[in-house]
Amino acid sequence: MFVMDLVAAHPFSTIIAVAAFAYVLGSIRVANQYERSVVFRLGRFNRTAGPGLYLVWQIMEWQTKLDLRTITANVEQQEGITRDNVPIKVDAVVWYRIVDPERAVMEVKAVSNAVVQVSLTTLRAVLGQHTLDEILKAQDTIADVMQRAIDATTEPWGVKVELVQMKSVEIPPSMQRALAQEAEALREKRARLIKAEAELDAAEQLRQAAEVIMQNPAGLELRRMQMITEVGAEQNTMTLVMMPSEFVSMARGIADAAKTMAAKE
Repeated sequence: MFVMDLVAAHPFSTIIAVAAFAYVLGSIRVANQYERSVVFRLGRFNRTAGPGLYLVWQIMEWQTKLDLRTITANVEQQEGITRDNVPIKVDAVVWYRIVDPERAVMEVKAVSNAVVQVSLTTLRAVLGQHTLDEILKAQDTIADVMQRAIDATTEPWGVKVELVQMKSVEIPPSMQRALAQEAEALREKRARLIKAEAELDAAEQLRQAAEVIMQNPAGLELRRMQMITEVGAEQNTMTLVMMPSEFVSMARGIADAAKTMAAKE
């Protein structure tokens, strides 16, 4: 009853009070912890508001709200020519976040689209600066180069590029076959080198064994008996003819004498 009497006694004041309350109520804004609002007053930058509760006065002020969380942007597949003239297709992923909301609004229009476009042009430029082998084998290094290049461009916009990764690299089928042949040739080369090293090691071990046997001739007889035992353990039709070691020494002496006589003549 008191309120009705007060409204009836002061109608204009009541209207003004209600309008002011509605104006203030309509100016209340809320920003999440990961959001910031860039507020303009009559067309001029006024402040950055948030997080939490704040006021944006209607009619005089308006805001642009930005998300400060890390954003993942897909860079669509790009076709380019490597430094060694190989056509390839590459797509990538860029992770970035806004670190300065004021510059992200005032220095560039549609900051997300701008970052993606810079990533596209940078990806094409990087492809032309490296060979196919470098792109296939050093993707992390090339991604770091792209990250620094993109970050240098977006830094004036208040954007920090945190990471760049190449998702996939597509090469022509003919080049795939050539790479497969190259890999097969490398594997064959490696196998031959390993086999040669094994033969070299075996020859060195045989040389050392021969030196040991020469120091003790009885060791040769023991080795011969061991070989006979190994052959006899197998079921085969091999025939062994035993010959005293003196015959071998005599034959070696005769051969040496023949060489000496031939040299004198």
